[in-house]
Amino acid sequence: MPLDVAAIQRTLRADGLDGWLLYDFHGSNPIAAGLAGLAGGGHMATRRWYYLIPATGEPRGVVHAIERHNLDALPGRKTVYAGREQLDAALTALVEGVSTVAMEYSPDCAIPYLSRVDAGTAEAIRRRGVTIVSSGDLVQRFEAAWNAEQLASHRAASEALYRIKDRAFAAAGAAVKNGTRLTEYDLQQQMVKWFEEEGLVSDSAPVVAIGPNAGNPHYLPDADRCRPIVADEVLLLDLWGKQSHPGAVFADITWVASTGTAVPPEPARAFRAIAEARDAAVALVADAAAHGRDLRGWEVDRAARAVLERAGYAENILHRTGHSLGESVHGNGVHMDDYETHDDRRLLPGTGFTIEPGLYFESFGVRTEINMFRDEHEARVTGPCQREIMTL
Repeated sequence: MPLDVAAIQRTLRADGLDGWLLYDFHGSNPIAAGLAGLAGGGHMATRRWYYLIPATGEPRGVVHAIERHNLDALPGRKTVYAGREQLDAALTALVEGVSTVAMEYSPDCAIPYLSRVDAGTAEAIRRRGVTIVSSGDLVQRFEAAWNAEQLASHRAASEALYRIKDRAFAAAGAAVKNGTRLTEYDLQQQMVKWFEEEGLVSDSAPVVAIGPNAGNPHYLPDADRCRPIVADEVLLLDLWGKQSHPGAVFADITWVASTGTAVPPEPARAFRAIAEARDAAVALVADAAAHGRDLRGWEVDRAARAVLERAGYAENILHRTGHSLGESVHGNGVHMDDYETHDDRRLLPGTGFTIEPGLYFESFGVRTEINMFRDEHEARVTGPCQREIMTL
């Protein structure tokens, strides 16, 4: 997607910033590389480059001589350097007249997903009398926000994931009922084939976890390390994918079932708590969007965790409440997090994200994961919500 310089400049002026300084070295800042059109194949980017979008006036860049054409698709003049003395002089000229710039920086690395500019580069900018602030909200507006086509791609991917989820639970139920041996890995590999049938791609095979393995949030079975799917256990499926065309964005869901004829009391109680926590987070997001109120990622996480803590599950929480969705499954927008990090970025219009509280124990784990999209006046869930643990 072309970089909308005019819109960025309007936002910079509204936010009282002098500019947005993009910087990358050898892929160290994938956010900047994506915005500049250098992500993926087609460009060799092994040297430092800078691109300043000022609040007013023409953008300007600094690029190495052996990669002088890498920024040609972006507007503005470019200074070409080769030696370090030339780079030093070019950087000084680049930030001349600029007092405060946004960069991919997070104070104290509070949000490591955003903190992509190394300390030395930050020192070099500050030494020239420039104050650096976080570009978090800018990234959300101009990199993490979805257009109409991306929202449609998310909805299509979501519908496909729910179909695959249903097929997987049906296969597991049939195996248990018929006494057929089916392992977590076997079922996972069946799901991989269904992904292909649905035209979905992903960065990983889905999670299929039964019993104690469901108590590990990032467990992935493989051929040599997996458990059979047997009766009277909690079975957790976590699956994420997107359509294969450029620009498509991810959907990501988690559902749980019992392989018995009834749900045991402890998993049932734990699931009721995470469902209540999920619904509290959804209600908070929806209310803020409807009333035009700023809402930060940490607030959503805190609302969900408060429910779980009141229910006595503080020690069974192992992760944040949700993450941004984008062209990568963990996108560059705000995360619902006041647990692993303190994400003070705002939930801005045009962004998609997950809500996924979970609880984890020695013998089982439960998680409910849904997706939400926020537009200018409304935030809504983009697929079905699980209300109770299903039985197979």
